[in-house]
Amino acid sequence: MTETISLGMPTVVDNCASNGVVGDTGFEAPENRTKGAGLSGVTEAEVTRAERIEQMRTGELGSVHSWELVTSVDGPGTRMTVFMAGCPLRCLYCHNPDTMKMKDGEPVTADELLKKIKRYRSVFKSTHGGITLSGGEVLMQPKFAARLLRGAKAMDIHTCIDTSGFLGASCTDEMLENIDLVLLDVKSGDEETYKKVTGRSLQPTLEFGKRLADAGKEIWIRFVVVPGLTDSVENVENIVNYVSQWPTVSRVEVLPFHQMGRDKWANLGMKYELDDVEPPSKEVVERVRDQFRAKGLDVY
Repeated sequence: MTETISLGMPTVVDNCASNGVVGDTGFEAPENRTKGAGLSGVTEAEVTRAERIEQMRTGELGSVHSWELVTSVDGPGTRMTVFMAGCPLRCLYCHNPDTMKMKDGEPVTADELLKKIKRYRSVFKSTHGGITLSGGEVLMQPKFAARLLRGAKAMDIHTCIDTSGFLGASCTDEMLENIDLVLLDVKSGDEETYKKVTGRSLQPTLEFGKRLADAGKEIWIRFVVVPGLTDSVENVENIVNYVSQWPTVSRVEVLPFHQMGRDKWANLGMKYELDDVEPPSKEVVERVRDQFRAKGLDVY
């Protein structure tokens, strides 16, 4: 079951998940153009730029790339996955580089998006699904995300965020209370490789993972196997040692690298450094899965 509303080509994002400060994003709607990723959105004629920035600061307005209705992809059951624009990471294997900049998204009000979510309550209930806030990086717009999560929980809808955890400090305790599941993308197990993959530091992800576990929040770990980059036994073992200490990890998804996002990099005029990298062999992927299984983790 799939329904997609998108501003570009809708694809599942590898979450290459600024600290939520919207004033420096350059996010601005063109004059008199109705915006909103398939929703009624807002118009330039109705709101001044200053008002729009204030709405983003309070979480009334967000920047959204697209949304799609899918089954058993970004959490349990049928889910509405909202891909938010903007990401502080620059993952070499990002599948949707068009979500990296917040200014490239479309302005959508939280109220409009919650109305859309409300329409699917019966679907979510019958399939044990819900909403997943993804990206880009959902925690780059924490107040907007918090409004959506709070509104969804008020409708008794299961909530999930898909994040790199790099901006975990932006997730308030109140926001965390309204999250049922976290898909935590752990890009690497050692600092040097993590920086090479993302341009950022690993430590914030590890701190967020521990915080989630301490709060009793269910975690699904996601890890992408990239030949010659993240697939070494030592790198994987480091990840295994970290995540096995978090008792609320209920699932590990080992995802083989692929080239489905390559054309997007070219179309955006961006340098793609993994152009010659082949997908990992089945043997390598299974070896990685076995490393996680050795610690008693459920692996997919």
